[in-house]
Amino acid sequence: MPEGDTVWMAAKRLHTALAGTVLIRSDLRVPKFATADLTGRTVLDVTPRGKHLLTRIEGGLTLHSHLRMDGSWKVFENGRRWTGGPDHQIRAILGNADRTAVGYRLPVLELLRTADEERAVGHLGPDLLGSDWDPDKALANLRRDPDRALGEALLDQRNLAGIGNVYKSELCFLLGVTPWLPVGELPGDRAALLTPLAQKLLQVNRDRPNRVTTGRPEQKLFVYGRAGRRCLRCGTRILVAEQGDGSRERPTYWCPSCQPGPTPPGTAPRTAGPTSRSVPR
Repeated sequence: MPEGDTVWMAAKRLHTALAGTVLIRSDLRVPKFATADLTGRTVLDVTPRGKHLLTRIEGGLTLHSHLRMDGSWKVFENGRRWTGGPDHQIRAILGNADRTAVGYRLPVLELLRTADEERAVGHLGPDLLGSDWDPDKALANLRRDPDRALGEALLDQRNLAGIGNVYKSELCFLLGVTPWLPVGELPGDRAALLTPLAQKLLQVNRDRPNRVTTGRPEQKLFVYGRAGRRCLRCGTRILVAEQGDGSRERPTYWCPSCQPGPTPPGTAPRTAGPTSRSVPR
Protein backbone atom coordinates (compact mmCIF):
# COMPACT_ATOMS: atom_id res chain seq x y z
CA MET A 1 0.00 0.00 0.00
CA PRO A 2 1.37 3.47 -0.85
CA GLU A 3 2.52 5.29 2.26
CA GLY A 4 2.23 8.94 3.20
CA ASP A 5 5.25 10.11 1.19
CA THR A 6 4.02 8.36 -1.97
CA VAL A 7 0.55 9.87 -1.61
CA TRP A 8 2.13 13.29 -0.98
CA MET A 9 4.01 12.99 -4.29
CA ALA A 10 0.84 11.90 -6.10
CA ALA A 11 -0.99 14.93 -4.72
CA LYS A 12 1.83 17.20 -5.82
CA ARG A 13 1.70 15.83 -9.39
CA LEU A 14 -2.07 16.21 -9.55
CA HIS A 15 -1.99 19.69 -8.06
CA THR A 16 0.65 20.83 -10.55
CA ALA A 17 -1.33 19.42 -13.47
CA LEU A 18 -4.85 20.48 -12.49
CA ALA A 19 -4.99 23.25 -9.89
CA GLY A 20 -6.19 26.61 -11.19
CA THR A 21 -7.48 25.16 -14.46
CA VAL A 22 -10.96 24.50 -15.83
CA LEU A 23 -11.96 20.89 -16.45
CA ILE A 24 -12.94 20.14 -20.02
CA ARG A 25 -13.21 16.40 -19.40
CA SER A 26 -14.76 14.56 -16.49
CA ASP A 27 -15.57 10.87 -16.24
CA LEU A 28 -16.14 9.07 -12.92
CA ARG A 29 -16.48 5.37 -13.66
CA VAL A 30 -18.14 4.18 -10.48
CA PRO A 31 -21.88 3.49 -10.49
CA LYS A 32 -22.88 5.94 -7.76
CA PHE A 33 -21.21 8.93 -9.44
CA ALA A 34 -21.24 7.90 -13.10
CA THR A 35 -23.64 10.71 -14.03
CA ALA A 36 -21.69 13.44 -12.21
CA ASP A 37 -20.31 16.05 -14.59
CA LEU A 38 -17.49 18.30 -13.38
CA THR A 39 -16.71 19.93 -16.72
CA GLY A 40 -16.62 23.72 -16.63
CA ARG A 41 -15.52 23.76 -12.99
CA THR A 42 -12.09 24.93 -11.79
CA VAL A 43 -9.87 22.60 -9.76
CA LEU A 44 -8.91 24.54 -6.64
CA ASP A 45 -6.27 22.26 -5.11
CA VAL A 46 -5.24 18.66 -4.52
CA THR A 47 -4.40 17.94 -0.91
CA PRO A 48 -3.06 14.74 0.68
CA ARG A 49 -4.41 13.66 4.05
CA GLY A 50 -2.46 10.68 5.32
CA LYS A 51 -3.02 8.06 2.62
CA HIS A 52 -6.08 9.86 1.21
CA LEU A 53 -6.28 12.33 -1.70
CA LEU A 54 -8.71 15.25 -1.69
CA THR A 55 -9.23 17.01 -5.03
CA ARG A 56 -11.21 20.17 -4.29
CA ILE A 57 -13.30 21.58 -7.08
CA GLU A 58 -15.19 24.83 -7.61
CA GLY A 59 -18.71 24.73 -6.27
CA GLY A 60 -17.88 23.19 -2.91
CA LEU A 61 -17.11 19.69 -4.18
CA THR A 62 -14.30 17.30 -3.28
CA LEU A 63 -13.29 14.16 -5.14
CA HIS A 64 -11.99 11.80 -2.46
CA SER A 65 -9.79 8.87 -3.48
CA HIS A 66 -7.63 6.28 -1.76
CA LEU A 67 -5.01 4.17 -3.54
CA ARG A 68 -4.82 1.22 -1.13
CA MET A 69 -2.72 -1.61 -2.62
CA ASP A 70 -3.01 -1.19 -6.39
CA GLY A 71 -4.49 2.21 -7.16
CA SER A 72 -2.63 5.03 -8.90
CA TRP A 73 -3.15 8.41 -10.49
CA LYS A 74 -1.25 9.06 -13.72
CA VAL A 75 -0.88 12.42 -15.45
CA PHE A 76 -0.49 12.61 -19.23
CA GLU A 77 0.00 15.49 -21.64
CA ASN A 78 -2.97 15.62 -23.97
CA GLY A 79 -2.36 13.63 -27.12
CA ARG A 80 -0.06 11.14 -25.43
CA ARG A 81 -0.97 7.48 -25.01
CA TRP A 82 -2.16 6.47 -21.53
CA THR A 83 0.04 3.77 -20.03
CA GLY A 84 -1.31 3.14 -16.54
CA GLY A 85 -3.17 -0.07 -17.40
CA PRO A 86 -6.03 -1.39 -19.55
CA ASP A 87 -9.06 0.83 -20.06
CA HIS A 88 -11.32 -1.37 -17.92
CA GLN A 89 -9.19 -0.48 -14.88
CA ILE A 90 -9.81 3.26 -15.24
CA ARG A 91 -12.02 4.66 -12.50
CA ALA A 92 -11.66 8.43 -13.03
CA ILE A 93 -10.62 10.91 -15.72
CA LEU A 94 -10.10 14.62 -15.10
CA GLY A 95 -8.72 16.71 -17.93
CA ASN A 96 -7.98 20.32 -18.79
CA ALA A 97 -6.70 21.95 -21.96
CA ASP A 98 -3.16 20.63 -21.46
CA ARG A 99 -3.15 17.52 -19.28
CA THR A 100 -5.32 14.62 -18.26
CA ALA A 101 -5.23 12.84 -14.89
CA VAL A 102 -6.32 9.22 -15.02
CA GLY A 103 -7.11 7.18 -11.90
CA TYR A 104 -6.44 3.46 -12.26
CA ARG A 105 -7.78 0.69 -9.98
CA LEU A 106 -9.00 3.17 -7.36
CA PRO A 107 -10.79 1.14 -4.67
CA VAL A 108 -12.18 4.29 -3.06
CA LEU A 109 -13.62 7.06 -5.19
CA GLU A 110 -16.42 9.34 -4.04
CA LEU A 111 -17.69 12.81 -4.78
CA LEU A 112 -18.73 14.70 -1.68
CA ARG A 113 -19.30 18.20 -0.44
CA THR A 114 -16.09 19.88 0.68
CA ALA A 115 -17.89 20.77 3.89
CA ASP A 116 -18.31 17.02 4.49
CA GLU A 117 -14.66 16.01 4.08
CA GLU A 118 -14.45 15.11 7.75
CA ARG A 119 -16.81 12.24 7.03
CA ALA A 120 -14.07 10.70 4.89
CA VAL A 121 -10.92 11.68 6.79
CA GLY A 122 -12.04 12.93 10.19
CA HIS A 123 -11.09 9.65 11.86
CA LEU A 124 -7.40 10.12 11.01
CA GLY A 125 -4.78 11.05 13.55
CA PRO A 126 -2.22 13.84 13.00
CA ASP A 127 -0.84 13.77 9.46
CA LEU A 128 2.93 13.22 9.41
CA LEU A 129 3.21 15.46 6.33
CA GLY A 130 0.30 17.76 7.04
CA SER A 131 -0.21 21.15 8.62
CA ASP A 132 -1.98 19.46 11.54
CA TRP A 133 1.07 17.40 12.55
CA ASP A 134 1.37 17.22 16.34
CA PRO A 135 4.01 14.77 17.62
CA ASP A 136 2.76 14.93 21.20
CA LYS A 137 -0.82 14.14 20.20
CA ALA A 138 0.36 11.31 17.95
CA LEU A 139 2.35 9.78 20.81
CA ALA A 140 -0.60 10.17 23.17
CA ASN A 141 -2.78 8.36 20.62
CA LEU A 142 -0.30 5.49 20.42
CA ARG A 143 -0.19 5.22 24.19
CA ARG A 144 -3.97 4.94 24.58
CA ASP A 145 -3.63 1.17 24.21
CA PRO A 146 -0.38 0.33 26.05
CA ASP A 147 -0.76 -3.42 25.53
CA ARG A 148 -0.96 -3.15 21.75
CA ALA A 149 2.08 -4.16 19.70
CA LEU A 150 3.98 -1.13 18.46
CA GLY A 151 3.91 -2.25 14.83
CA GLU A 152 0.14 -2.61 14.88
CA ALA A 153 -0.30 0.75 16.59
CA LEU A 154 1.89 2.52 14.02
CA LEU A 155 -0.23 1.19 11.16
CA ASP A 156 -3.46 2.38 12.76
CA GLN A 157 -4.18 5.61 10.90
CA ARG A 158 -6.36 6.78 13.78
CA ASN A 159 -3.18 7.23 15.81
CA LEU A 160 -1.08 9.01 13.19
CA ALA A 161 -1.65 9.20 9.47
CA GLY A 162 0.87 8.19 6.83
CA ILE A 163 2.88 5.21 8.10
CA GLY A 164 2.67 1.96 6.15
CA ASN A 165 4.40 -1.38 6.37
CA VAL A 166 7.78 -0.18 5.09
CA TYR A 167 8.12 2.68 7.55
CA LYS A 168 6.75 0.52 10.37
CA SER A 169 9.61 -1.96 9.98
CA GLU A 170 12.27 0.69 9.39
CA LEU A 171 11.14 2.86 12.30
CA CYS A 172 11.19 -0.05 14.74
CA PHE A 173 14.71 -0.92 13.58
CA LEU A 174 15.93 2.64 14.13
CA LEU A 175 14.38 2.65 17.58
CA GLY A 176 16.07 -0.65 18.44
CA VAL A 177 12.87 -2.50 19.39
CA THR A 178 10.79 -5.24 17.82
CA PRO A 179 7.44 -4.42 16.20
CA TRP A 180 5.84 -6.80 18.74
CA LEU A 181 6.91 -4.74 21.76
CA PRO A 182 3.83 -3.43 23.62
CA VAL A 183 3.62 0.34 23.25
CA GLY A 184 3.55 0.74 27.02
CA GLU A 185 6.94 -0.99 27.33
CA LEU A 186 8.72 1.38 24.96
CA PRO A 187 11.60 2.99 26.95
CA GLY A 188 11.17 6.70 27.63
CA ASP A 189 14.07 7.83 25.44
CA ARG A 190 12.75 5.79 22.50
CA ALA A 191 9.21 7.07 23.05
CA ALA A 192 10.48 10.67 22.92
CA LEU A 193 12.20 9.91 19.61
CA LEU A 194 9.36 7.94 18.04
CA THR A 195 7.06 10.54 16.49
CA PRO A 196 9.74 13.12 15.49
CA LEU A 197 11.71 10.35 13.79
CA ALA A 198 8.60 9.05 12.02
CA GLN A 199 7.95 12.50 10.60
CA LYS A 200 11.59 12.94 9.59
CA LEU A 201 11.62 9.68 7.65
CA LEU A 202 8.58 10.66 5.60
CA GLN A 203 9.67 14.26 5.19
CA VAL A 204 13.10 13.45 3.74
CA ASN A 205 11.54 10.98 1.30
CA ARG A 206 8.48 12.90 0.12
CA ASP A 207 10.21 14.38 -2.93
CA ARG A 208 12.02 11.27 -4.21
CA PRO A 209 10.53 8.17 -5.84
CA ASN A 210 12.87 5.69 -4.13
CA ARG A 211 12.75 6.07 -0.37
CA VAL A 212 15.94 5.84 1.66
CA THR A 213 16.08 5.28 5.42
CA THR A 214 19.76 4.37 5.77
CA GLY A 215 21.22 7.65 4.53
CA ARG A 216 23.01 5.64 1.81
CA PRO A 217 21.30 5.49 -1.59
CA GLU A 218 23.28 2.39 -2.56
CA GLN A 219 21.50 0.48 0.25
CA LYS A 220 18.14 2.12 0.69
CA LEU A 221 16.50 0.22 3.57
CA PHE A 222 17.76 -1.38 6.77
CA VAL A 223 15.39 -4.33 7.10
CA TYR A 224 12.26 -4.12 4.93
CA GLY A 225 12.35 -6.68 2.13
CA ARG A 226 15.72 -8.03 3.28
CA ALA A 227 14.71 -11.33 4.91
CA GLY A 228 17.63 -13.76 4.99
CA ARG A 229 20.19 -11.06 4.21
CA ARG A 230 22.74 -9.70 6.65
CA CYS A 231 21.90 -6.77 8.90
CA LEU A 232 23.75 -3.67 7.78
CA ARG A 233 24.74 -2.93 11.38
CA CYS A 234 25.59 -6.24 13.01
CA GLY A 235 25.63 -8.90 10.28
CA THR A 236 22.82 -11.01 11.78
CA ARG A 237 20.33 -12.38 9.27
CA ILE A 238 17.13 -10.36 8.95
CA LEU A 239 13.93 -12.20 9.86
CA VAL A 240 10.38 -11.83 8.59
CA ALA A 241 7.02 -12.78 10.10
CA GLU A 242 3.39 -11.80 9.67
CA GLN A 243 1.92 -9.14 11.93
CA GLY A 244 -1.67 -7.91 11.97
CA ASP A 245 -2.87 -4.33 12.01
CA GLY A 246 -6.49 -5.00 12.84
CA SER A 247 -7.47 -5.59 9.22
CA ARG A 248 -4.93 -8.00 7.70
CA GLU A 249 -1.58 -9.67 8.28
CA ARG A 250 1.48 -7.94 6.84
CA PRO A 251 5.08 -9.17 6.39
CA THR A 252 7.21 -7.53 9.07
CA TYR A 253 11.01 -7.43 9.05
CA TRP A 254 13.47 -7.05 11.92
CA CYS A 255 16.99 -7.85 13.10
CA PRO A 256 16.91 -10.23 16.09
CA SER A 257 20.18 -8.81 17.45
CA CYS A 258 19.64 -5.08 16.97
CA GLN A 259 15.99 -5.24 18.03
CA PRO A 260 15.65 -7.09 21.33
CA GLY A 261 12.21 -7.86 22.67
CA PRO A 262 9.17 -10.07 22.00
CA THR A 263 8.90 -11.90 18.69
CA PRO A 264 6.41 -14.38 17.21
CA PRO A 265 6.86 -18.01 18.33
CA GLY A 266 9.53 -19.90 16.42
CA THR A 267 11.30 -16.91 14.92
CA ALA A 268 14.01 -15.67 17.27
CA PRO A 269 15.01 -15.73 20.93
CA ARG A 270 15.10 -12.57 22.97
CA THR A 271 18.45 -10.87 23.10
CA ALA A 272 19.63 -8.79 26.01
CA GLY A 273 20.13 -5.08 25.97
CA PRO A 274 19.03 -2.45 23.43
CA THR A 275 21.52 -1.27 20.84
CA SER A 276 22.31 2.34 20.07
CA ARG A 277 20.57 3.90 17.09
CA SER A 278 21.59 6.61 14.73
CA VAL A 279 19.03 8.75 12.95
CA PRO A 280 19.50 9.14 9.17
CA ARG A 281 20.59 12.61 8.22
